[in-house]
Order: sequence, then C-alpha cells, then structure tokens
Amino acid sequence: MSEELLGLPVPSVPDSDRGVAWLRANVVRFSNGAEHARRRALTNSLIHNVEADTLEELATALSLPGSLDDIAKIAPAYQPHEPITAEADAAVERLAKNKSEETAARIGLLVQAWAATHALAEHLRTGNPAPPVPITRRATASGIVEVSLDNHPFGHGAHACPGQKLATRIAKNMAFRALHHQDVPLILPNAWDHASGAALAEHFLAVGTTSLGVAAAAGIPDGAGLAKKQAIALAELLRDLPVPVTIDLESGFSDDHDEVAELVAGLGVAGINLEDGRPHGLADPAEQAELIAKVKERAPGVFLNARVDTHWQGVAITETVDRAKRYAEAGADGIFVPGVTEPHQIEALAHLGPLNVLAQQRTPEELGALGVKRISTGSLLFRAALHHTVAAAQAVRDGREQPIAFSYAEVQGLVSPGTRSAAG
Repeated sequence: MSEELLGLPVPSVPDSDRGVAWLRANVVRFSNGAEHARRRALTNSLIHNVEADTLEELATALSLPGSLDDIAKIAPAYQPHEPITAEADAAVERLAKNKSEETAARIGLLVQAWAATHALAEHLRTGNPAPPVPITRRATASGIVEVSLDNHPFGHGAHACPGQKLATRIAKNMAFRALHHQDVPLILPNAWDHASGAALAEHFLAVGTTSLGVAAAAGIPDGAGLAKKQAIALAELLRDLPVPVTIDLESGFSDDHDEVAELVAGLGVAGINLEDGRPHGLADPAEQAELIAKVKERAPGVFLNARVDTHWQGVAITETVDRAKRYAEAGADGIFVPGVTEPHQIEALAHLGPLNVLAQQRTPEELGALGVKRISTGSLLFRAALHHTVAAAQAVRDGREQPIAFSYAEVQGLVSPGTRSAAG
C-alpha cells in the first residue's frame, strides 16, 4: 500500500521570491509533473559522479563551500509543514545570491543531505533500525496523508531520494567517528569474508576486517603486503552492509604515499587501519606520519586508525607514546596499540586520541575506565573459526556430538538482498 501512496503527488507549495518559501517553490522535492521531471534531471546532473565522504566535501562539490552553518539553520524549516524562522530565511538569502532553479537545487540537495545524514548517523550509532525520516506526505483527493517510510527509507518511485548512495556513505562515516567518542568502548568484531561480516553486522554496530584472516584464507602470509587484491575485494563486498565497515590495509600495500591515499579514497568504507610495522621491522615514525597526513588530506572523512606495532617488537612504552603522538598530530583519528595490556600504559596512550586495544581478560567496562574507546577482536574470531572447524570435523569422525551451527537457511540469508543496507 505504501508504494501506491508514494506514487501520489506531493502537496503543492505556494510561489515566493524570498527565503525558505522561495527555496521550497523551486526545488524538485516539492514539485510534480513536468516541473518535477525537469528539476529532477537537473538535480541528478549536479550529483552525477560526485564522490564525498563528508558533508563539507559535498558542499564544496555543490559550489557551496563553508555553507553548513547556514544549511543547519535552513534544515529545520525546510519541510512545508514546519514553520519558517527568520534565521532560516536569512540563511537562504545569504546562499542564494542568484535565485535560479539551479541555485535552489544545490541548496535543496545539501539541506536534504544534512538532515538525512544526521538522522541516519544517529540511528547507526545507536543501532536503531528505523528509517532516518519516518514519514513523508502525499496529496490525495481527500486531503494530505502521512505515509510511513519503514520499507522505503529514502522514498520510492518518482520522488525517491537521488542522493541515497552519497547520504548513506557520509552517514556511515559520521556514525563510525561518533562511536569512538562515547562513554563505553566500541566493540569491533573482525571479519575475513562476506559471510562472517554479514553475520556480525546483525549483532554489532560496526564491523572490521582481520588482515590475518584475509591473507591466510587466500594462502598468503600476513603483514607481507601481498594481500592487496584480497583486501580490496573484501571491502567491495562489505561496504554495503547496514553498518559502518573498517578495513585493515596492513601498511598500505605500497611505498608510494599518493598511491595509498588514492586506495583509501576509493574503497568507500568508513574506516581503515594503517600499521607502522613492516616485514623487517618498524617504519620510520616521521615517514609514517607523512603517510598518515597524505591519506587524511585525500580522504578526510575516512576514520584512520593508526596502528603502532612497537609492542609486537618489544619496544619500550616511551617510543610507543612518541609514535602515537606523532601519528595523532599528523591527523590520525585513532590510535591502535595491539599487545598493550598494562593499565598505566593504556592510560598513558588514551589521552592522545581514541585508543583501540585488542580484546583481553579485562572487561569492556574496565578498559573503558582506563580510557579505551575501541576494543577489536583482531584475528581471534578467524582463529576460533579454524579451531571449531577442525573440532567439528573430528566430532563427525569420532562419532561424538556435533557442535551447534548456523542452519543452511540462516547462511543463505546472509547473502540475500536483505543483508545489504536498506539505506544504501
């Protein structure tokens, strides 16, 4: 029934030459018929081939750089059923020096993206499955009706949101960043293929990958920089999951900083891990800081988790802290020190930025009290899966009770369209 209602016209809005009323009267969102078709074509042309990881990047792509403060004032007054405020009118006037249909399209696109991404990011952060905008309105012979968007988060038919893909990508980036700035640590399970990622996405707010699992599954040693193709392929499989995804890129699979930056920008995921470990030791911290800065310059919206491999190599905590500080100053969004377990060492690192540690004997509450913001399972789940695989086979061979497992139908369900993001 909602599909039929969503096919009806949107309520008409009065014409105007000023402020929010002018904007409403000239955007595709509140138009019908031939006018709607013309404006939709214009809107589609404005975002065709646009790639953006943040609202700031989208604003720049729409020739509205530095406009987000004004957009935030317009958004609450944009819908026709909402009252228009003086500050919203003034914001439109500042942005619409030239009152053309194209100007309205640019502002309207950014307003809708601002509203949708903030709402969706909050839902992703809290695990709320409801659509970012719960209802829309349509005109019927008997008056205006409200239509639920439960099954169509970004609309349906002629008025479906043209910026769905962009909004979803930006919202996932916003949500993933926010998950590192909460009172309780983010629990991040690490997948090694699509099935493991999809299964974990049903129970956790975000999913990462394990470089050991990805490499070993392909018969490649971990940390040798040889699993680039596999890491990229997995990112392409997981990025449409209904939760933010972060990819372990080892040390970037290249010595060329520009090449690594382009790789990160093209993955379409919310986060990445970059480690300073190399096959034969540690990278020079100054050089690693330059790599981090280059990646953040190219992909500012992607959460860069800078892994410090000093503990793996028995290096003193003083160098660990020095490296973590350098990486944070270079733009890293988080610091990951696998192997660190001592409380005083954790506390020494936690004030430098959102700290990521591996799962250990301490509870999430105890680690959170020390300042930890993210707890990863690392390769644990992959190693456990291998162990249980062998144990299950041995149980069959030895005539013992077989272990609990997902059903055939449950695994089939992990690769159905329903596992892909309804929002994107």
